[in-house]
Amino acid sequence: MIIKNIEVAEISVPLVTPFKTALRTVECVNDIIVKVISDTGEIGYGEAAPTAVITGETKESIKSAILNYIKPAIVGIEIDSIEIIMEKMHGCILKNTSAKAAVDMAIYDLYSKNIKSPLYKVIGGYRNEITTDITLSVNSVEEMVSDSIKAVNDGFDILKIKVGKEGEKDIERITEIRKAVGKEIKLRVDANQGWTSKQAVKIINALEDRNLDIDLVEQPVKYHDIEGMKYVTNNTSTRILADESVFSPLDAVKIIEEGAADLINIKLMKTGGIYNALKICDIADIYGVECMIGCMLESKISVSAAANLGAARKVITMVDLDGPALCKIDPVSGGPIFNGKNIKMSENFGIGFGDKVAIDKGLHICIKTFTNKSSLVVTNNNFRHLAAIVLKKYTYNIVTVIA
Repeated sequence: MIIKNIEVAEISVPLVTPFKTALRTVECVNDIIVKVISDTGEIGYGEAAPTAVITGETKESIKSAILNYIKPAIVGIEIDSIEIIMEKMHGCILKNTSAKAAVDMAIYDLYSKNIKSPLYKVIGGYRNEITTDITLSVNSVEEMVSDSIKAVNDGFDILKIKVGKEGEKDIERITEIRKAVGKEIKLRVDANQGWTSKQAVKIINALEDRNLDIDLVEQPVKYHDIEGMKYVTNNTSTRILADESVFSPLDAVKIIEEGAADLINIKLMKTGGIYNALKICDIADIYGVECMIGCMLESKISVSAAANLGAARKVITMVDLDGPALCKIDPVSGGPIFNGKNIKMSENFGIGFGDKVAIDKGLHICIKTFTNKSSLVVTNNNFRHLAAIVLKKYTYNIVTVIA
């Protein structure tokens, strides 16, 4: 099986509520979908999340990196030659980790389909079900308390609290949430680089003094402030999770060897895909450091790839894959089953979507192609007319409606 072509499209999915962190506010998932097409007609799927404030990428830069650099570098290579494909892809353009991640997961999807196995079994197969936390956006104390109660009522027992915007007021947020949800719920805190090192130590020590039993604090300081994060780690009892500070396997080695953090957060959009994420897993495993598998604001396609990785590796003990839960609707049919906090792997080959990713056009989902050749599967028989509109407006050469 040989890589014949690569195509890109755009997907837009509205969120239930705006997603707010110390870095940004987002109301809609606007991602790039990738199709890697083989000479046999089989397709691998991937997705890239443009997160300019973290990876430096935009939708336009992702499309350009894939179509102008990665595609010419890997078209014509055997899908079994993973090492060669990755060498070419990572060598043809620096950084652009989200663009690389989308192509990478599509390659692994296609490779797993070719050997007729679910992806999670190909890369480790440790378990077939994982449990995710859910994120609470930065809002007023009252809103965050209300959101936490709703999340618990929805069955989530691990909450990740976004903070980092107002310094010591974050203590009040976390305290009130703990009071509202009780001691049985696990709380994680994500500062998204929002504190200084001294501020972080003061806040975390205050949380410890109040016996709020915080499971971990994620990325308390700026991504480049390794010494600052080490200071926080050495002066608090709560576990510190490195997120934006770890993109590459080399970053992971540096963080671990310097004792700058206790835990590593792996995100495919940072690592450039599964290939480097597996290296980070192996590094962490050697050092005895636990990992989290996380995601940016992504739809079900890329989150499903991350879920396969989370299920595959023992060293991944924490899961933050709530992207689909934050969306108003699930536009993609197939793949792992996301049921509240539980994510169960599909036994279908590859990531789990089969040969076509089905997109529901009846719920304000927008898919646009940027090439002349693409395919779309529209679910729900009630929206056949929308298929015609899409065909006319966006030049799809295949439109299938599933009843």
